Amino acid sequence: MNILFINAAVRKNSRTNLLANYVLEKLNRKYNECNINVLNLNEENIQALNATTLQMRDDLILNNDFSHEMFKYAKQFNQADIVLICAPYWDLAFPANLKNYLEQIAVQGINFEYIHGIPSSFCNIKKLFYVSTSGGPMSLEFGFNYVKTLAENFYGIKENILFKAEFLDLRNANVDDILTKAKEVIDQYFEKEEA
Repeated sequence: MNILFINAAVRKNSRTNLLANYVLEKLNRKYNECNINVLNLNEENIQALNATTLQMRDDLILNNDFSHEMFKYAKQFNQADIVLICAPYWDLAFPANLKNYLEQIAVQGINFEYIHGIPSSFCNIKKLFYVSTSGGPMSLEFGFNYVKTLAENFYGIKENILFKAEFLDLRNANVDDILTKAKEVIDQYFEKEEA
């Protein structure tokens, strides 16, 4: 079982990272023979695609040449059985480092192909877990829903699970209590999985 942990948390003492690591512990216990690959996006310095890099990528894809270093993230994603994304809720979505990463893995010929204009997945990912926290309300869950739509339509991931903690920065918020309740939701999910 290959678990890919994509960490888009930026702050050193990230509450999102705290919850994501809690999920990772649960996954590690459930799949005791698992291989965990941690990808810290803050350490990767993934740049957004621009006219030059997009043209180079398109040319390589056209020639069916996936040997370039730029395809390493797409290949790593393709090998995962379970994906865990850690992403704080920023500006109604998530940090830019995650968007840059998502651009890098959306590679036709590695993770999907188009058949009659419809994406068909090359991935075998069974589940995607998305962990997020926010200072206020997580209105409409735009960040998660964007990732979920990509996951379902391009990568064939049928089970996309959101774990979240909201209202952490409100005046008089009991942060420990909010995070404890979020952990209880995670516990309930994994207990139900074991049943």
